[in-house]
Amino acid sequence: MEQKVAELLLSINAVSFRFNPPYTYTTGLKSPIYIDNRIILSYPKVRDQIVDFYITTIKEKIGINKVEWISATATAAIPQGVLVADRLKIPLVYVRPTTKAYGKDGKVEGYLEKGKKVLIIEDHISTATSVVGNAQAIRELGGIVKYCIATTTYETQKSTENLKNASIELFSLTTAKTIIKTALQKGQISQKEKNSIDAWFQDPPNWAQKFGFA
Repeated sequence: MEQKVAELLLSINAVSFRFNPPYTYTTGLKSPIYIDNRIILSYPKVRDQIVDFYITTIKEKIGINKVEWISATATAAIPQGVLVADRLKIPLVYVRPTTKAYGKDGKVEGYLEKGKKVLIIEDHISTATSVVGNAQAIRELGGIVKYCIATTTYETQKSTENLKNASIELFSLTTAKTIIKTALQKGQISQKEKNSIDAWFQDPPNWAQKFGFA
């Protein structure tokens, strides 16, 4: 599945590479790889396959009886969350990054019944901060959160630590490492470029300075 999803994402240019200059994330972090899973929504056949993989992961890795509600992380994961919840015919809520300053002043949009087993759907995992925030908001309303499924992950040390501390088990359809390995096989990047991306995975905060992009 990891290989197939990687191929699908590369085929629709959901993953792009840029080395000089590298991409700059909203956090200010510089990176030679950028993943934009929102593009999946524009390709119906790919979208259907991705949702199929979500459902397969739920059935084979978690257990369909352990998923009673879906909580999508706003905003990028809302479409995937809706598609998965619709396929399973179960309720959905989504969690905002910050509490609203108007209306009911809540972070969770939708209705959540206390005591229900809630699966978090995430678009992409970088540091997992948004996943932890999602879980905290759901738990405060009485929901039970043990699992998260994401389309992709960078597998950073920070994300691993955050998920462990929050007692959340992550399942990812594919990983950035699988994606770049596939990109190399398909000739979309060179071995030198792959080595540069591998170096970024090992130390994202200091990668730019090491390669002269600080």
